[in-house]
This record gives sequence, structure tokens and C-alpha cells, in this order.
Amino acid sequence: MTQATSTTPPAATAAPPSRLRDGVIAAGLLGLFLLGLGTLAAATGWHESLAQLAVLTVAQVGLLLMLSLVNYLLRAVRWHLFTRTLGLRTTMSQSLRHFVGGFAMTVTPGRVGELIRLRWIRRETGWEPERTAPLVLMDRAADLAAMAILLGIAVTFSTIGLTGALPVLLLALAAAYVATHPRLLAWCVTRAYRTLGRWPRTFGRLRQSARALRAFSSPGALTAALTLGAAGWLAEGVAFFLLLSWMGADVGLWTAIGIFVFSTLAGGLTGAPGGMGGAEAAMIALLQLQGVPLEISVPTTAVIRLTTLWFAILLGLLLFPVAERQSKRAAHDLENH
Repeated sequence: MTQATSTTPPAATAAPPSRLRDGVIAAGLLGLFLLGLGTLAAATGWHESLAQLAVLTVAQVGLLLMLSLVNYLLRAVRWHLFTRTLGLRTTMSQSLRHFVGGFAMTVTPGRVGELIRLRWIRRETGWEPERTAPLVLMDRAADLAAMAILLGIAVTFSTIGLTGALPVLLLALAAAYVATHPRLLAWCVTRAYRTLGRWPRTFGRLRQSARALRAFSSPGALTAALTLGAAGWLAEGVAFFLLLSWMGADVGLWTAIGIFVFSTLAGGLTGAPGGMGGAEAAMIALLQLQGVPLEISVPTTAVIRLTTLWFAILLGLLLFPVAERQSKRAAHDLENH
């Protein structure tokens, strides 16, 4: 394994903010999230919303969290497969630590803070971010493709239909297609550089990362990535369907899955941290189109976001210091060898 020779980390993986700052940002976003949903709940009457939340049992909330864990674990396994495909000799425990620990940085705009995973890999293996950047591209592309497939199935099998889903589906598929085709992505990077005429070093690194995607273009790697991603997001879609049924909303399985996936994608397109605001608005609006009243759609949206997005952030914050400590120890061992 080649030892890192640079002592200054690239800008893309600069030292992360302090844990206190991360916690304050996460708490602030959670507060805004709860305030927004609370305002909607107030419009319907607190009593109705609280009465709907009281319907849930501890076991039901536990099942929602377990289904979210299934999603995180399957995608962590996919991350591990990506690292091995790239040639990194990381262990499953390392990949799990990196992947879940990175959720702590979901609160950053566009989730760029999750690039901290590349910093941890650099410390533990000596691989520079230019060589590991394809991991991030493939992870995002695999999520887009898997969610687009689920959304397509939902649109097909939903008994009511999901108006407006087709543009988002096509956009997600197009982005995933470009990100997984090295020549096409490299061409897009080149065109962007010629148009802007700036940041040659950054665009050079992007072209280098695009060429490295060839390792992931085999049918076996792509099939495994799509299967794991689709199964993971399907678990959370099923959780949303179960939650709706427990709250008394009569929404079909594939309609519920489609609403969940569409809202998650729509929130991500806003670029806001964790899709905050956009995902919730889309979810409530789509539920209303299915005849679900606000006194059910608002608490349902609050619960599913708490048990998916905020549960992931909580796990990330718990694992973040462990990943930092382990990576620093590994970096010290590399230097001594």
C-alpha cells in the first residue's frame, strides 16, 4: 500500500468542524424541522396531531428504526463492495465505521461534509482523495439509480398514480447514467471546464476520478450495487407504508413507497441539508392528494423523518468520534512504518 506523501489534506477533505459545532448545526436543523411541522400541526389543531402520534406503540417505533437500520447496513455493505472493487484492502468494520460515521455530516449543504469518509480512508490506507473520489460518485449514482427504479415500479403499480413523478425519475436516471459512464462523465467535466475556463486543477482531478470509474462498470458490480441500494430504500418505503396504516391512512403499498421515494429525491434536489423542507413539503402535499388529512399527514411526516433522516444523523454523531480516533491512530501507525 502506498504511503501518503502529502501532509496537507486537500480542500475537499479539510479538517471537519468540531463535534460541538456539528451538534449545534444538527440541533438547529432539527429545531427548524420540528418548528415547521409544528406550525402545520397547529393549523389542524394540536389535539388531533397528538392523538395520531399517541396511536403508535414502542414496538412499532422500534420496527420503523429497524427498517431504517436495514437500509443503512445494506448501503454500508455496498460501500464496502465499492472500496474492494477500487482496490482498497479495507475491512467490513472499517467500511461500516466510515459509512455510518459520515451520516453526521448529512447536515451540510448538498451533503458535501460526507467527504470526510475520504479523509478517514486517506489516514488509514494512505490513498489520496483523487484515487478514492470515485467511491462518492458511485455511492450517489447507485442511490439515484436504485431510487429511480423503485419510483418507476411504484408509478407502474400504484392504483392511484403519482403525478409529477416522471420528471424526477428521468432526472435521477440521467444523473446516475452519466455518473457511471467514465467517458461520458469525463466529457461533461471537459465541457464544463471549457465553458467556465477556471479551476484547472479541480477539473483535472475530476477527470482523473471519472477515468477511475472503469473499475465499477462491470455488470456484476453494477447489479450488486443496484440490488443492495434498492433493497435498502425499499425497507424505508415499507416503513412509511406501515406507519401510514398505523395512523389510519388508507394508502396502497406502492403508492406509499412512491411518495416516500419521490419526496426523498425531491428534497435532495433542493440541495438543502438532508433535503430539509423540500422532502417534508412534498410528502405532505402528495399525501393530501391521496386524501390524507393534515392531522394524519403532518405527524406521519414528522415520525418518518425522525426515524430515517434524524436517526441516521444520530448514529453518525455517535460513530463520528470513533471513526476520527481510529483513523488518527491508523495514520500514526502508517507514519511509523
